[in-house]
Amino acid sequence: MNLRRQLLLVSLLTLLLPWAGCEFIRETEKALRVGQQQMLAGTARAIADTIAQAPEEFPRAAAADYQLGDQLYGHRLKNRPVIDGYVEDWAVDERSLRELRGVDGPIRYIVGLHNQAAYIYVSVVDRKIVYSNAQLSTIDGDFADSISIVSTSPPYLDEVILFQAEAPGQIVSYVRTASGTAAEPSISAHWQDVAGGYALEARIPLRMLGTNLGIRVHNTEEAGQRGTTSSSYASRTPGALSTTLPELESLAEIHTQDGMRLIVTDSRGWRIAATDKLARTTNHGGKQRGGLLRVAYNALVEPGEAGTFADPDPSGREQQAYIATALRGQESAGWFRTGESGRAIVAVAAPVRSNGETMGAVVLQQGTDAILSLRNEGLSRLMNVTLIATLLAAAGLLGYATWLSRRVRRLSVAAEDALESDDLRRPLPSANSSDEIGDLSRSFSNVLRQLGDYNDYLRTLASKLSHELRTPLAIVTSSLENLEHEPLNEASAGYTARARDGADRLRRILSAMSEASRVEELMAHAEPEPFDLVTALASTTVAYRDAYPERFFQFDCELKTAAMTGAPELLIQMLDKLIDNAVGFSAHGDTITIALGEKHERYTLSVSNPGPPLPEQMRTQLFDSMVSVRQGGEDKHLGLGLYVAKLIAEGHDGSIAASNDADGVTFTVSLPKKEYENGK
Repeated sequence: MNLRRQLLLVSLLTLLLPWAGCEFIRETEKALRVGQQQMLAGTARAIADTIAQAPEEFPRAAAADYQLGDQLYGHRLKNRPVIDGYVEDWAVDERSLRELRGVDGPIRYIVGLHNQAAYIYVSVVDRKIVYSNAQLSTIDGDFADSISIVSTSPPYLDEVILFQAEAPGQIVSYVRTASGTAAEPSISAHWQDVAGGYALEARIPLRMLGTNLGIRVHNTEEAGQRGTTSSSYASRTPGALSTTLPELESLAEIHTQDGMRLIVTDSRGWRIAATDKLARTTNHGGKQRGGLLRVAYNALVEPGEAGTFADPDPSGREQQAYIATALRGQESAGWFRTGESGRAIVAVAAPVRSNGETMGAVVLQQGTDAILSLRNEGLSRLMNVTLIATLLAAAGLLGYATWLSRRVRRLSVAAEDALESDDLRRPLPSANSSDEIGDLSRSFSNVLRQLGDYNDYLRTLASKLSHELRTPLAIVTSSLENLEHEPLNEASAGYTARARDGADRLRRILSAMSEASRVEELMAHAEPEPFDLVTALASTTVAYRDAYPERFFQFDCELKTAAMTGAPELLIQMLDKLIDNAVGFSAHGDTITIALGEKHERYTLSVSNPGPPLPEQMRTQLFDSMVSVRQGGEDKHLGLGLYVAKLIAEGHDGSIAASNDADGVTFTVSLPKKEYENGK
C-alpha cells in the first residue's frame, strides 16, 4: 500500500470525533426524553386520580357479559353517512372494520355513532345470494340470506333486528321479539350487491338498542322449502357496545395541552375517551433535512418503535404492550419515532384505580419537538462541521502524502539514474531539506559519492597495477632469460621453464588490464571515418570461421548497406570481445549468429550463442570492470572484455545489453545512424 493510501486511511481516524459527538447527542436526547417521560407520568397519574373520583361515570360490565372478542365498538362519525350500501363516506380507517369467518370468505363489519343513531355496515362474501320471497313466513322460516343485529340489556330477553332483501336497494327492516316479528319503519337500510357477495348499510336509532350488541350473518345455500341446507355464522354472545363518553372527553379536553394526546380506556382496553392535540405545536423540530442527510440523521439516533404504533388503534381497542401493562395495575411507558421527520413521541400509561380495582388506563402522549429541535440542530452542526473537517483533513493528508510520495519517488528515480550512469556524484533531490527525506537524500549522496570513488579506483586499478608491475616483471623476465643461459641440472631447468611460463601469463594479464585504458584513449583521439558496417561485419565473420574452426558462424543481415561514421577498428574490437565471450560459453559444433538490423532509426547488432543462461542477479553488473561469470577462474578472463565492449559502444553514443533467450544468450548493441563530427 502506497503512502497516499496509508495517510488516507489514517485520516479516517478523524471520524472518531463525530462518532463521539453523536454518542453524546444520543445520550443527551435520551436523558431529556426520560425527564419528559417522568413529567408526563406525573400528569397521567393526576388525570387518573381525577377520573377515579367519579367511578359512577366509568363504564362497567359484568364479567359474564363481557367476553373477549364479543364486544362491538361504536366509532364516532364526524358526518352523517348516506345510507347507500357503501362505507367510503364514513371517513374511517379501513383497518377499523372487524372480521368474522364465513363459509365463502370473511365477513367484515363496523358500527358507527352519529346524532343519537347507530350506523351498521356489514360486507359479506357469498358465492350465491338467496333473496327473500316477500312472505312473512319466509322471514320467520329463515329461508333466505339475512343479517341480524342482536340487541339486549341483561337480564332482559334479546331483541333481533332482521335485514332480508327481496332485491338490491332500500329494504324493509324487521324487529323480532318474543311476541313476533314486525316491520320497523324508523330503521333505514340499503342492501347492495358487490363483487363476490353483498353489503348492508343501516341506520338504527339508539333508543331501540340495548347495552349489548351482537351481529349474526345467516347464509342460505339455495332457496327452497323447509329442510334446505343452511348455516348461520355470527359473533358469540353479544357484548357491551363500547364508545367514547362525552363526559370523559370533556375532562380529557380540559387536561390536554397543545402537543399532547390523551386516551382513556376501560378495563379491557376499549377507548372511551380521546383528544388529540399532538399536531398542535409551535415548534416542528427545527429545520428538517431531506434526502441523504435525513437518512444519515435517522441512522445516528436511537431507533425506537415505529411512530404509527403510537396512534389510536383503528379497531377502538388499545392493545400496545405498555397500555396492557397499565391495565394490569402498573405504570408503564414507551416511545416511538416517525421515520419521515425523525420526530419522537413519548407515551406513558397510568392505571385508573377505584377501591383497589383497575377500571381502566389513562394514556398520555407528547411529541418531543423541543428535544427534536435541539437534537437536529446539534446533529446538523455536528454533521456539517464534521463533514467539512473530515474532507479538509482528508484533502490535506492526501495532498501532503502526494507531495511526500513525489519527493520520495524523485529521490528513488534520481538514485537509480545515478547508478545506471557513470556520474555517481550528481546532486540528489531534497539534499538541502532539513527533514528526514533531506537526511535520506544526503545519506544517498554520500553513499553514491563513496561508490563513485570506489568505481574510479577500480577503473584505474588495472592501469595502476599494470604500470607498477611491469618493472618488477621485466626484472624477473630478464633474470630468467639470463638464468636459461647458465648450465642447469634437469630439475633447475624445469623450475626455470615453469617460472618463465608464469611470467608470460602475468604479462598477458597486464596487457589485458591496460587494454581498457588504451580503448578510452583511442576513443578520445580516434578520427571518425565513414564505412559500411555490413561489409565490415561480413568480412569479419569469414575471419572468425578461420579463427574458430570448431564453431559455426552465421551472418544474418536484412540490410544491403549500413553506412555510418565512426572507428571501424574499435567496433571490430568490440565484436571480437563479444565473439570471444560467445565461444567461451558455447560447445564444439555450436552455431554463433551475428545479426544486423534496423529499428527506430538505429542499427541493431546482436551476437547470439547457445549455452547456459545468464544469472539474473548478474545481468546489471555484467558490463562492469573486472566482473566475470566464467567458472574455473581462467587467467585470461578477468571480466574486462565486456567492459571494453561497453566502452566502445558508449563511445559511439550507443548502448549494449544482454538477455536470455530460448536457445542461450544474446548480446545486443544499439548504434545511432548519424554522422560523427571530427574530434568527437
